[in-house]
Amino acid sequence: MTDKDMAARHNKPFWEVKTLAEMTQEEWESVCDGCGKCCLHKLQDEYDDAVYYTSVACRLLDCESCQCKDYPNRTQHVPDCVQLSKENVDTLGWMPSTCAYRLLSEGKGLPDWHPLVTGDPKSPINAGMSVQGMCIPEEEAHPDLTRYIVKWPA
Repeated sequence: MTDKDMAARHNKPFWEVKTLAEMTQEEWESVCDGCGKCCLHKLQDEYDDAVYYTSVACRLLDCESCQCKDYPNRTQHVPDCVQLSKENVDTLGWMPSTCAYRLLSEGKGLPDWHPLVTGDPKSPINAGMSVQGMCIPEEEAHPDLTRYIVKWPA
């Protein structure tokens, strides 16, 4: 690589020059756009493994801010919470198609509404790409989650 190539690489944002595996923990965490879509309950068909998204939020998801109420301790409260990691990011096919981790894993760029692009942590909400106003808390939902299946993410 020439000096010019190296200089050009260093002028690009980290998500354009590093793989997910190369990111620091801080960079990794910043890739999350905070949309809350992965925190919605999903149903998987036992016959064909198809995944269906619902509008029912995990009990720890704040439906207004689209943030986890106790992110550092979430697995203590919700034992089946899937911790997205560098090791499993490529295996979670149920992640929303708009998920930044999924997009980067697939070799795509970040959407123009992503907070790393805009500099605004509320840009997913402002762009209508979050679950704000589109989900209900788990404790308010009927036990039959099939009632809440939605075309999600849009």
